Formats: sequence, structure tokens, C-alpha cells
Amino acid sequence: MTELRTDPATNPPVGPLVDTTPRALPTRARIKGRYVELEPLHPRHAAELWRAMPAGDARAEASWAYMGYGPFTSEEALARFVADFSTTHDPIAWAVRPVATGVVTGWLTLMEIQPKNAAIELGNIWFGPAMQRTRAATEAMFLLLKLAADDLGYRRLVWKCNALNAPSKRAADRLGFTYEGRHRSHLVVKGRNRDTDWYSIVEDEWPRCRDAMVAWLDSANFDPDGTARAGLAELRARLG
Repeated sequence: MTELRTDPATNPPVGPLVDTTPRALPTRARIKGRYVELEPLHPRHAAELWRAMPAGDARAEASWAYMGYGPFTSEEALARFVADFSTTHDPIAWAVRPVATGVVTGWLTLMEIQPKNAAIELGNIWFGPAMQRTRAATEAMFLLLKLAADDLGYRRLVWKCNALNAPSKRAADRLGFTYEGRHRSHLVVKGRNRDTDWYSIVEDEWPRCRDAMVAWLDSANFDPDGTARAGLAELRARLG
């Protein structure tokens, strides 16, 4: 368990003083990386997104199991959802356009935004089958984490998921999030009970996680066939 941080000058113990300046809200702006571009989600993305979720594809169907919405029965239904989802201020959604294909194949958001506590969550992540387990997928998540931590100064990055969502839990571990615990009977989603697992990266952990992601995404980390030479956990270990 992580050691609790206290101010040594106080009795009884309280936490150390921190910068109380409210952090800025994320803005709807395009973010360009090496493998992916993030575009503020817009209704014009609906057609591409519909093609990214092919009917009958087992991975596409499974991708909705733990989401609070979907699957969508028609392009029109998806378009109505995107028209609404693209206008919310929390969450703020970006469409994900891999450079290799030039086609939008997913979305992700910053959400549960708390400027006064300097806490923010990366969530509502949906990647189509063609984008899952790719460099573009990892970079998309990295770009929003970097925006939140480095550009806006948030000191707590949050990841939470259905406790039954094994792929999401593996993703959190892979990116360097620390497991914090479980909220039992936290939500009702699609008429079903949801226990929620919570993860975080806090300010003193972020530089190592960030540098490991940068090293993993470097083209030098990949063999000609696209296989990563070192995983994120290995790279974090190298960084101490």
C-alpha cells in the first residue's frame, strides 16, 4: 500500500500543502501525434464510426459489453448519439483518426473534470476492432493523459471500469495506473449491477509513466514486423 503523505509540522497529521490553483478546463482542439490525430468529436464523424463497427464482428459486438451506451442498431441511431455526445462539456470527446488509415475508428474522452482538485479521468474509450491493440490506440490515450498532466497541470489522473472488464483492467495496468480499490454496487448500467474498480496515476508517478510511453511509442522500439521490442512495464522498470 502506498505510504500516506503527511505534513511533518502538524499534529494530528494532515496532508501536505499543495498548489490550490484551479486547473484550466480542456478545450475542444485537434491534437496531432505520430500515429494518430485526435479531432473534437463532431456529427460529421458518424459515418466513419459506423463503418468502424461492422455488424456481425465478434470484437465489435463485445466492445459494447461494458459501455453505458451501444451497440447501435443503425447509422441513424449512432448519428443521433454522436450529435448529443459531441456537445457535452463533461465528458469532452475526441474522435480518433489513425494516420496509417486516415479513417476515424474510435473515440475517447476526458471526464469527471475537477479543476479545484486537479483531478481528471480518461474514460468512455471505444476503439473499433481495426484499432484495438495498435500503436495508434496507445498514442491516443497517451495524448490525452499528456494534455491533462503536462499541459493543464492536473495532479491526479483517473481510470475506472466495470470490475468485470478484464481488458480495461489490463489496459490500466499496462499504462502504469495503480489499482486503488473497488466501489461495490457503484452503478446500474443497462439494468445491471456494476462494481467499479478505480485506478490512478498521481503527480509524482506521472513522469515515469509518461517517459515509458514515449519510449514505447518510439519507432526504434519496434521490429520491422511491428512487434514491440520492450513493453511498457519493462520500460517503466528501466526508468526506476
